[in-house]
Amino acid sequence: MIQEPISWPLLAVPDANGQLHYPTLDESVRQSIQIILRTRPGERLQRQEFGGGLQVFLHQPNTLTTHRRIHDTIVQALERWETRIKVERVEIKEVPERPTWIRVEVMYRLRRTGVIRQLGLSMELGG
Repeated sequence: MIQEPISWPLLAVPDANGQLHYPTLDESVRQSIQIILRTRPGERLQRQEFGGGLQVFLHQPNTLTTHRRIHDTIVQALERWETRIKVERVEIKEVPERPTWIRVEVMYRLRRTGVIRQLGLSMELGG
């Protein structure tokens, strides 16, 4: 079996026998997307532009304008920093009965395999 090449972050943890098991391509990409979206530009040494920095939206109003800015931020960050994927769609939805919350769904295609994957996250805005 040929294992797909992987890239950072390699968050391997030894098993009971002391063997390291590295993430699959799917897991590695998923971890990378989460890191990109959680890292604010300027936060990472020697890569000052790295990241999407979704935290900047935490106290923004839950409006269509904010949703569009979040959408654009996600698309731009992923296209720049995660070249193993093609972003297919980013949807921003309101969370019923929680007026300050949104649900973000990112659908992407792994370039190497053509497989489509989805990653979701919820976040609270502010106003």
